[in-house]
Amino acid sequence: MGWQDRITITPGVRSGKPCIKGTRITVYDILEYLAGGMTEAQILADFPDLTAEDIRACLA
Repeated sequence: MGWQDRITITPGVRSGKPCIKGTRITVYDILEYLAGGMTEAQILADFPDLTAEDIRACLA
């Protein structure tokens, strides 16, 4: 499964920004959390609907 299966763009959802499929969490949000020093484990704890594969798709 590639990043294209996990990242979607839907007009009208988060201003059409790329989001993790089935959520309103943008790729930008995840990148900001990582850049701010959060670990993958911390992000997954804060957002239990996400998977490690979702986070990796944001980095692809």
